[in-house]
Amino acid sequence: METIALLAVALLFGGMVLYSFGFAAFLFTTLPADLAGPTLRRAFPHFYLFVMIVAAVAAALVWPHDAASALCLVFIALSTWPTRQILMPAINRATDDGAKSRFKVLHSVSVLISLAHIAVAAYVLARFLG
Repeated sequence: METIALLAVALLFGGMVLYSFGFAAFLFTTLPADLAGPTLRRAFPHFYLFVMIVAAVAAALVWPHDAASALCLVFIALSTWPTRQILMPAINRATDDGAKSRFKVLHSVSVLISLAHIAVAAYVLARFLG
């Protein structure tokens, strides 16, 4: 079961890194901005759902082996919900309203949250090593 827990955390970490640094960058380098933005907007709710579900499952699997790591994963799962339900719609409204400075601030907050989630998942992975 510990191997499955490790794989679940690795899936979470890898999925977040791939989406954040691969998929989003790929869209903006291969599609015109007027297509890349709306495509990314449609993908984000699915990404956040992936993070919430995988983090919660990983937390349940990790719990018997490492309660501290499980709590870190619960933090990721729970903090993704307001990011998906509150922050993302606010970013979309700022884009739709042409409020560039508000968009920059909100987008920066979402990037910091994503980077924090990636760092926490990396920390949990590192705990498996030692």
